[in-house]
Amino acid sequence: MFTGIVTDLGEVRAIEPAGEARDLKLVIATGWNTDKIPLGASVACNGCCLTVVEKGPGTLAFTASAETLDKTTIGRWRPGTPVNLERALRVGDELGGHLVTGHIDGVGRVAAASPEGGSLRLTIRPPPHLMPYLAPKGSVAVDGVSLTVNDVDADAFGVNIIPHTAEVTTLGRLKPGDPVNIEVDLVARYLARLLEARGR
Repeated sequence: MFTGIVTDLGEVRAIEPAGEARDLKLVIATGWNTDKIPLGASVACNGCCLTVVEKGPGTLAFTASAETLDKTTIGRWRPGTPVNLERALRVGDELGGHLVTGHIDGVGRVAAASPEGGSLRLTIRPPPHLMPYLAPKGSVAVDGVSLTVNDVDADAFGVNIIPHTAEVTTLGRLKPGDPVNIEVDLVARYLARLLEARGR
């Protein structure tokens, strides 16, 4: 479980085949002290929960399955790609964002990006099946960053990126057409499932 509060902006160092399938090993450079991160630890990488399989001074390695590559933006990564990193939530940690599982619901695209006051205004078009889970003032994770939904229309939603978030995450670099990982709010997902089960 995560909170959507990014604590390091990493960078893809290398991408290598992993096994005989289409799985890939991703080596990501980080500013964290990797000595304190155990093998098997969960890390959200642009919102995707991945497991540490190797580590070195200033680097962490993860395996991404073919399913993950198909369902997220990870299949588009290249050496040099910046990556939002967050370690798993521990009991007693501050819940600064909202509860995020690290399971991506779909890949959306940035429809518009423009300055608004001192912030960056993003309009994001998610897959159509995710629109019912988005509501004004609700929560959404975009590339692993916890955000408040400002507005929702027929096929897109808007968020504001404050200068600090734009500086310490990948969101400040987004431009129209860029793909982003989207995870809808956990409560909205379970509420929709409950209503479905009740036949509504």
